[in-house]
Parts: sequence; C-alpha cells; structure tokens
Amino acid sequence: MNILQINSSSRPDASHSARLASAIVERVQSNQGKGQVTVRDLGRTPVAELDEAALQALFTPAEQRTAEQAERVAIDDALIAEIQSADVVVLGVPMYNFGVPAQLKNWIDAIARARVTFTYTEKGPVGLLTGKKVYVALTRGGRYRNTPADTQVPYLKTVLAFLGMSDVQFVYAEGLAMGPQAEQDGLADAQAQIDELVLGEVVPA
Repeated sequence: MNILQINSSSRPDASHSARLASAIVERVQSNQGKGQVTVRDLGRTPVAELDEAALQALFTPAEQRTAEQAERVAIDDALIAEIQSADVVVLGVPMYNFGVPAQLKNWIDAIARARVTFTYTEKGPVGLLTGKKVYVALTRGGRYRNTPADTQVPYLKTVLAFLGMSDVQFVYAEGLAMGPQAEQDGLADAQAQIDELVLGEVVPA
C-alpha cells in the first residue's frame, strides 16, 4: 500500500491540517498495515505555478524542448508519478479566504494533465487516476460545514472526480479561531471523525 500525504498549509511548523492529515495516515496504517508513505509539504517546497513558460514547455513536443523546458516538465512528471502510484491520498487543507491554499491549487494544476491523468472522450472527460481512496482534512477558523460559504468541498469534489478520484471522505475541524475551548473541541471532533471514517475501511485493490 502506497500512501501519499499532501500538506498545503503556509505554516508547516504550526499546521493543524498537517497534523490531522498525519493522524489519518497513522489510522490508515494501524487499520490496514504499514505501507510506504510519501509526504509532500507544499508549504516547505511549493510547486511552481502554471505560468506562460510552463504552458509553453508542456505544449512543446518533448524532442523539441529546451533543457529549461524539459526541466520544468520533469517537475510535474514527478508529481504525477507520485499520485499515480498512490493507493491512498491524504490532503491537509486549511481554509484561506474561503478557498484552498494557492500552493494546493498549483499542485492540482501540476497533476491535471490531458491524456495522462484525464482524457476527453465523445461522452465527456474521463479521469484516469482511479482506484484510490482520498481523505481530506479541512481546518477552518470559523464554522462553514454544509453552508454556502464552504467553497472548498464542492471544488475539491469536482476536481478530484474529474481526475478519477470519486471515493473521497472529508474530516472537518472548525471553529479553531473562536477561542481556546472551541479550538480544543474542533480538533477533538475531527479526531473522532477520523476514527469513525477509517475504522473498518478497506483500501481498494
């Protein structure tokens, strides 16, 4: 079993979302057995944005790329290889201004590649990153679950399904900026959700 953990907080040394993502990984391992874990911390090592130079490199045939273009494409190739080989994907996602962190969006842009992780057919797009279990640890200063202000969950459900990952479970830690007791309660509730979600689940073969 290969587990890929993606931490996206801009505060890697004080990140609730990263700690909850690690708790999910630990619970999966305790339930399913030890496996290979790859941790990519986007706060410490940000993914390059999809700018004009990156697009030119991607759309240039491989044999015609400059050394600089080949190096840029290789960065995304490595990220794609990581998620292709993962059986379980765990995302740590704080809420920044009602959205996902920019570094997570850059990672999504890097792994979303036509004819590699998704393809277009006569019936529409088909995701190619299938057979994976995804857990998302969401941390919020306020309480937004199941409200119109929660734009993260619809976005992540849409983009992950587009890439073929439709088996997604969300863990919510909310009210973390609403005082010490609210923070403690929010984190305890998230841990209880982790225990309930992971217990008894089987990783897809």
